[in-house]
Amino acid sequence: MENLDMITTWLGIFYGLVLILAAIIRNRFTEAMRIDVMFMPNPSEATRPLNLLAGIVVAGYSIYSLLK
Repeated sequence: MENLDMITTWLGIFYGLVLILAAIIRNRFTEAMRIDVMFMPNPSEATRPLNLLAGIVVAGYSIYSLLK
């Protein structure tokens, strides 16, 4: 079970970094992973910074879980 927890933690760090990149870089992969596109009815360039905030939270919590 500990191995599954480690995999989940590393996936959280990876997805957090992808969300941070989605706020900066525009390509096919990052556009598909944007959190504002998944949950908001009308995403735009004005909602793109939400990905930065969500990425910092997800990656930060995963790193905290890894160090704990």
